[in-house]
Amino acid sequence: MTEVVHLRTPGVCSLLLDCSGPALPRVLHWGADLGELPTAALDAISVASTPDIVHAALDAPVVLSVLPEQSGGWLGTPGLTGHRDGRHFSTRFEVSTVDVSGGAVVVEARDAAAGLDVTYRVELTGAGLVRHRASVVNRGDGVWTLDGLLLALPVPSRATELLDFTGRHLRERSPQRSQLTFGTHLRENRRGRTGFDAATVLVAGTPGFSFGAGEVWGVHVAWSGNHRTLAERHTTGQSIVGGGELLLPGEVRLAPGESYGSPWVYGAYGTGLDALAARFHRYLRGRPQHPRSPRPVTLNTWEAVYFDHDLATLTGLADVAAEVGVERFVLDDGWFHGRRDDTSSLGDWHVDATVWPDGLGPLVDHVRGLGMQFGLWFEPEMINPDSDLARAHPDWILAVDGRMPPVKRSQQVLNLGHPPAFDHVLERIDSILNDYDIGYIKWDHNRDLIDAGGVHGAAGVHEQTLAVYRMFATLKERHPGLEIESCSSGGARIDLAVLEHTDRVWTSDCIDALERQQIQRWTGQLLPPELLGAHVGSPVSHSTGRSHSLDFQAGTALFGHFGIEWDVATTSPEQRTRLAGWVALYKRLRPLLHSGSVVRGDHPDPAVWVHGVVAEDRGHAVYAVVQLATSVHASSGLVHLPGLDPDATYEVKPLPPGDVLGRRNPGPPWWRTGTTLPGRVLAAVGLQAPTLNPETLVLLEARRT
Repeated sequence: MTEVVHLRTPGVCSLLLDCSGPALPRVLHWGADLGELPTAALDAISVASTPDIVHAALDAPVVLSVLPEQSGGWLGTPGLTGHRDGRHFSTRFEVSTVDVSGGAVVVEARDAAAGLDVTYRVELTGAGLVRHRASVVNRGDGVWTLDGLLLALPVPSRATELLDFTGRHLRERSPQRSQLTFGTHLRENRRGRTGFDAATVLVAGTPGFSFGAGEVWGVHVAWSGNHRTLAERHTTGQSIVGGGELLLPGEVRLAPGESYGSPWVYGAYGTGLDALAARFHRYLRGRPQHPRSPRPVTLNTWEAVYFDHDLATLTGLADVAAEVGVERFVLDDGWFHGRRDDTSSLGDWHVDATVWPDGLGPLVDHVRGLGMQFGLWFEPEMINPDSDLARAHPDWILAVDGRMPPVKRSQQVLNLGHPPAFDHVLERIDSILNDYDIGYIKWDHNRDLIDAGGVHGAAGVHEQTLAVYRMFATLKERHPGLEIESCSSGGARIDLAVLEHTDRVWTSDCIDALERQQIQRWTGQLLPPELLGAHVGSPVSHSTGRSHSLDFQAGTALFGHFGIEWDVATTSPEQRTRLAGWVALYKRLRPLLHSGSVVRGDHPDPAVWVHGVVAEDRGHAVYAVVQLATSVHASSGLVHLPGLDPDATYEVKPLPPGDVLGRRNPGPPWWRTGTTLPGRVLAAVGLQAPTLNPETLVLLEARRT
């Protein structure tokens, strides 16, 4: 049998897996690349990594496997939990086969007494991401009830600080730091969707780690339903990070021969948070389904017209959108039968003949005639009690024993785990896509799954999540080239599993540029800019009432998938010209912005942020210097430009239209003509930033000379 397996991404990461058995594999090292190691060294590492036996402990070393088992002496959170009518609650798997091929290890193991088989798969991607998953099969008599399956990766004792995220509607992915103290740091999500307050990426690192410094180990659970993410530190000296699906009682009951497969759990290692983000970004960009075409400038009608749908108004909006350079026009909520506000009609997916007597065809044809793509909003997983569908099929609502869950946003959840409901919704969406030239769906999901009983009242979140994935896949199979945006009250369904089926996320319902600076900054810890929907809104924010300049809004949206959510038909000629200038800049820069490395500067003043994107060959970069608030400093001081080639020389200039300073502000001496400096100097010494008013920004462009 294979002893120690060494998986490497040269220069990035190593994973050492002890598969010598008979127990499930244990990770000897996950972190810095160890280079090529001979077999003798691998065996020596295994011996050198075995814990010693201390007073009052077990008489044999307790080793931590990828699926931690109490039968081996592990007293932390177990990997596999469940039972067969109260028995077989504890497992002791013995490895039968280990297959190593193509950068992956597949381990088969069995617990004959419990009547369970397990298959464990781990991969190290070319981007340096570890991803692993497991499946369990019931080989015994009777039903085995699965309560949970959690996969763990060890982190070294020097990783004593944690970073993860919380949030709420309109303020997703707010960072929070804490110490990794003894015990368990557990994040459980029971919302039935990824959640505003999801941990997203749970990071353990050396004290004071930042964007550019400190060792960090991050974990992400790729699952769009209930899930758990945790970090544990034990008095044995062992620490782990891990996660998996959170199963509701009785959600997975395995009859003889049935199996359950866990979600992928991803792990990333690097020096600094930017390196960690780069692992995820490169992995996503390397997938065959990752968007390859230039990300089109998108206008969404929601904050332009809301429910006030009128052909003349919308064609006029489309005319102005095309004039400023929009490439995709998306009709949001309000187009279907009876939908005059958000209290009724979800589920009645027929074009409303009272608003659209000739169907959507005249608008679609007008938009397509202007050279733009046409997109349409749906919320297929939800149903209003005040709808024809709910009146005809109240039994299609996710509910427990006939009682209705609490109403949220006048909505309940449609049980897509129920085949007739699934087939009905699929037929309705498919029919609309067949009737019109629609290349894009904004797929919304506006409430948590509370008291979510599925078929026969059993817990239904697990099946609902799988059903949504199946519907995505079926629609894309039937409509090649269809793109889908994952929207969930904005940013409440953002994870790597939903991104297997979707092409962009709506980062947040809040497009206030100040809020978006933080939301986009931290969503970028997982996703690259081209997947982050980022829009320019009206001068006064719909969600906060805050006023911002067009330049601050557009400069913020530039570092995502750029779009507009504003009634541009009401704008002045000067505003249209300015907006068109930003659209043109986005189109020029998107090859860089959507392929380069995201960098975030560690500026000491919390009122000033520096971030940017550097080309893969490091020949070209764009940075934003953002003044979030007033500062205690009279001057912004020197700002550092990370990510450039230290041995190359760069010409740095202000980048129009993001070069406007406040009144009576000439800028620092280099501002008018630019400056030429080595990358090493720009990173270590920096250059003087202009003093800015709060809630403004400027752009800098660097080119290798």
